[in-house]
Amino acid sequence: MLPVGDVVSLVVGLLALWIGARSLVTGASALASAAGVSALVIGLTVVAFGTSSPEAVVSTEAALEGRGDIAVGNVIGSNLFNIAVTLGVVAILSPFRVSQTLIRRDAFAMAVSTVVAAGVLANGTASRLEGAILVALLVGYFGVLGAAIRASSDTETPPLASAEVDRPPRGGPPDEHAGAELRPGRETVRVLVGLALLVVGGRVVIDSAVGVATAVGVSEWVIGATVVAAGTSLPEFVTSVVAARGDDVGIAAGNVIGSNVFNVLGVLGIAALVRPLAVDPAVVIALVWLTVLTAFATAVLATGRRLTRLEGIVLVALGAGYWIVSAAV
Repeated sequence: MLPVGDVVSLVVGLLALWIGARSLVTGASALASAAGVSALVIGLTVVAFGTSSPEAVVSTEAALEGRGDIAVGNVIGSNLFNIAVTLGVVAILSPFRVSQTLIRRDAFAMAVSTVVAAGVLANGTASRLEGAILVALLVGYFGVLGAAIRASSDTETPPLASAEVDRPPRGGPPDEHAGAELRPGRETVRVLVGLALLVVGGRVVIDSAVGVATAVGVSEWVIGATVVAAGTSLPEFVTSVVAARGDDVGIAAGNVIGSNVFNVLGVLGIAALVRPLAVDPAVVIALVWLTVLTAFATAVLATGRRLTRLEGIVLVALGAGYWIVSAAV
């Protein structure tokens, strides 16, 4: 029988993560815009990494408690969710092809970082040294991304020519900061409140997820790779769907790419640095599934080939298939 208290706490914790991530991204984006940072930079960095903050908090706290299954399952499951569900739904809503060179280049970074993470986790463990290597690779990625953004801003007009879509453009939702005077103090408070909600929400999610797993007799790996992963991926999902509905499919795709790179290099790397991780053998199946989906997404995004509605449906179906197989193992 499901423990009602833990289920309610899990829902409340996930809600806190979602509100916290939204507050963090909104405040950080406003501050970045005021500093003259382009929309492309915000989409690939502030938005992508901000929406990954729930994964970072949950996996780090799980690592501190020695719960490697939740820490790693959250990362792998979140990346699967981002590609299968988030990218799949975006394709269903707005079939597109990415023409912006920077995003196509970063799709390769997503593929390479996934292969590196798979190599690290292939033996079911992640040491502090391996965590340090992952974090170092993320820092290097930041450097390359920064240089590429500067180069693209000098050669491309407008800065965010991020996507071609095979339908007439629609007006997206108005920029909530447009025409409004920026109040740095207010936006800073938003960022701090968002961080506080993330920390508290992460703590609640871990405790309640473990309680649910124990009560229903499933492994912490399954809970981490399914329920927790889907919950912490909600910010990426909502952000990308809203962007796609507003014809910003390049930002939607960039959010998925940036989030996945940050998850496998930053979140997994930091968690391993905090405490060496040991994970359920089921990670092998998840890694194979993730590698296949990442290869498909990279082929579409990096080559500029159009992602169709049918392919979006296939992505969603593959994601559902993974969760079914994961729960049955």
